[in-house]
Amino acid sequence: MRPNRRLRAFTLIEVIVMVGILALLATLLITKTDGIFTGGQATVAKIFVRDSLKTALERYRLDTGSYPSTAEGLNALISAPANGSANWKGPYLDIPGNQMQPDPYGQPYQYRFPGTHNKGSYDLFSKGFDKTEGTEDDIGNW
Repeated sequence: MRPNRRLRAFTLIEVIVMVGILALLATLLITKTDGIFTGGQATVAKIFVRDSLKTALERYRLDTGSYPSTAEGLNALISAPANGSANWKGPYLDIPGNQMQPDPYGQPYQYRFPGTHNKGSYDLFSKGFDKTEGTEDDIGNW
């Protein structure tokens, strides 16, 4: 005699519902991780602008008596300016290859002295994710 066992399997409806739930979860995961990576880039830019470059610019000012001009730019932190300031004691940034690295979005950091946002000081910023100056995603020292 054979025992009367009924095999249970998933119905087509159950499989479709499960696939739908997995697709919804995958969509949510993808959209949320995109924001995480963008947020990480913004954090790196904030730290570099508000800490690393700020410290280097302050050390430059203490040695030379003024911040670099807009024309000299951030390269004055890496190599002595063309005007040959005798008080320059840099480099003020330890950067591989002695070239300013771009921001996390692949754009150069923007520097202006005197600043527009910071009168009597400098403006230092990344154009942010949209790579456009003057938008709300700019990451600056103001």
